[in-house]
Amino acid sequence: MTQQSKAGAVIRGTGVVAGLAHGPARWVVRPDALDVPAPAAAPDTPGAVDQEAVERGRERFAAAAATVADRLDQRAALATGVSAEVLTANAVLARDRGWAKEVTKELKKGAAVEAAAVAATESFAAKFAKIGGRQAERITDLRDLCARVVAELRGLPEPGIPAFDEPGILLADDLAPADTAGLDPALVLGIVCEQGGPTSHTAIIARQLGIPCMVAAGGLSAVADGTRVLVDAAAGTVTVEPEEGPAAAAAEADRRSRAAAATWTGPAALADGHAVSLLANVQDGDGAEAAAAGPAAGIGLFRTELAFLDRADEPTHDEQVALYARVLGAFSDARVVTRTLDAGSDKPLAFAGMTEEDNPALGVRGIRVDLLDRGLLDRQLDALAAAGRQVGGAQSSPWVMAPMVATVHEARDFADRCRGRGLTPGIMVEVPSVAVAVDRFLPHVDFLSVGTNDLTQYVMAADRMSPDLAALTDPWQPAVLRLIRTVADAAGRSPDGRSIPVGVCGEAAADPDLACVLLGLGVTSLSVATAALPHVGAALAGVTLQQCREFARIALDSDTARDARDAVRAARG
Repeated sequence: MTQQSKAGAVIRGTGVVAGLAHGPARWVVRPDALDVPAPAAAPDTPGAVDQEAVERGRERFAAAAATVADRLDQRAALATGVSAEVLTANAVLARDRGWAKEVTKELKKGAAVEAAAVAATESFAAKFAKIGGRQAERITDLRDLCARVVAELRGLPEPGIPAFDEPGILLADDLAPADTAGLDPALVLGIVCEQGGPTSHTAIIARQLGIPCMVAAGGLSAVADGTRVLVDAAAGTVTVEPEEGPAAAAAEADRRSRAAAATWTGPAALADGHAVSLLANVQDGDGAEAAAAGPAAGIGLFRTELAFLDRADEPTHDEQVALYARVLGAFSDARVVTRTLDAGSDKPLAFAGMTEEDNPALGVRGIRVDLLDRGLLDRQLDALAAAGRQVGGAQSSPWVMAPMVATVHEARDFADRCRGRGLTPGIMVEVPSVAVAVDRFLPHVDFLSVGTNDLTQYVMAADRMSPDLAALTDPWQPAVLRLIRTVADAAGRSPDGRSIPVGVCGEAAADPDLACVLLGLGVTSLSVATAALPHVGAALAGVTLQQCREFARIALDSDTARDARDAVRAARG
């Protein structure tokens, strides 16, 4: 820890889940899993290696990694939504053969098994850091897994979140997604991380759990464990040792307000009766059925790549049809928007011939995977069409959108391939070229969906996984909002006379205040995590369309993301 903050000191960061939280700070303190013997120098001759010791070390690592993976799978089975997705992904990472092979290499240099695990982890971390983008976020995952494996090797308790003897505020340099996914909102009143960004897994899961959360809080390390703090995630501030009475009262009032909002059950509409299409983001059949049991009016983003990422081979036609039919069938009479594969070298498909890239965010991903294997997309579209025919009704012509479209040719080609199969084509607005020339794209598609996470990072030229750039990748950036208005305005008066629906499916839509702004900009639907639906729906129910338009004007007239957020929240009261 650095020098302690004084009473009343204010630490600023980026709020990602609005809300007030007050209580004692509890730091995540990782056991010093990296304090292991240094690897020995490589032997001069291969014969100098004790092969039996290498094999014993390999077996011990494999057993420990398998135990950690099994625990993560067990937790995933009890979780839902993004939490389950993250835990499952980490279990897959724990079983990664490449990691095990790297450990074996270190063992052959004479390293003890714990040291080999750490050295292999840091080797992969260096590679991930070089790749950047989404892959860089996996560094936290991998180091967390390494700490768990080393603890298992040593017979120590699994590291992670400290035990809370009373409700409090969780502080961390950064949180491993596996830790965030297991948080208890009854004990963890708020989360503040010194690192992280608005679209990190920590932010996404905190939003799903409804826990006020801040990231990129520089200077947080000056707050000592046990210090009472007041987190105002809406304002992006942490007040050290605030006045107890007012702080406790404000936090309790906010808690009651959020609890009341959580009881909202729909249907979605503004205070003036203006109907709103409020949809859910899902990644599998379980998620779709959970959304259908709640207030969602449909699905605005079905992420299909999760059915592919952990596969060594491409799922068969029948396997894909079964998956897609289950999701479509959950909303047999409502809109379901399916996104085709959003994979890339940061989310590689083992069977698509993807190679490591220096900058995967600007590389072969989304629709560009078509460059490597055109048949992959065609087979996915065939399966979606078959699933639509199987479900029938409103799903007989499923809505399908392509990610990372950048040119009119890509949009036209995708739309032709969809219509040839009886599918309803759309594209995601993530690449700025689509937003600035949207009128050229509109004649070829039937709907648009704005992916604010990627659109923001491309417009602001800032890696959305970089904690140092969290302020730049904030979706409240006025420049990003102006582009969304441009898209919505153009879609409302398409050159061929149609009114094209425009949705938002990025994390921006899950911010209740920003959701109001987006509707004011002309967006026709919002798609969020199922857990966020009540909070967004309750916020929209309290405002009129005219107020939303005024909030949009206020945001567009601001110079910074913070100014826009603060001004709109002040206007909403």
